[in-house]
Amino acid sequence: MAVLVAVVFTWLGMVLAISFLEAPLKFRAPDVTVRIGLGIGRLVFRALNAVEAVFAVALVVAVVAARVPGAVLGTVVAAVVVLAVQLLAVRPVLNRRSDRVLAGENPPRSRAHLVYVATEVVKVGVLLAAGVLALSRL
Repeated sequence: MAVLVAVVFTWLGMVLAISFLEAPLKFRAPDVTVRIGLGIGRLVFRALNAVEAVFAVALVVAVVAARVPGAVLGTVVAAVVVLAVQLLAVRPVLNRRSDRVLAGENPPRSRAHLVYVATEVVKVGVLLAAGVLALSRL
């Protein structure tokens, strides 16, 4: 259970720092164009998502190895499902659009970014709930 708590709060901290701090701030830096910001963002989010996938696997292993209450299990499953939706459904749409922008095109705005932000908010909520519930069981 202690491993689960550590992984959940580390994952939560990374999502908060990158998605809600680094990502919006980079476009406010002087001389950062949309193309440069997208290029940096793709690298950063590719790395974040890879680490998140490792965390998701670690949580699944922790849940299997420990007897976790149903509420903790539910929130962990929710976090893994949200990540899967992001990686399999939302990120490919965002990548196709950013490919076009990086190629010099000016494609129409996409709602996929708002969907990604909404899933990040949900993921933060379920990770926070998972961490608090698991911590209360220590």
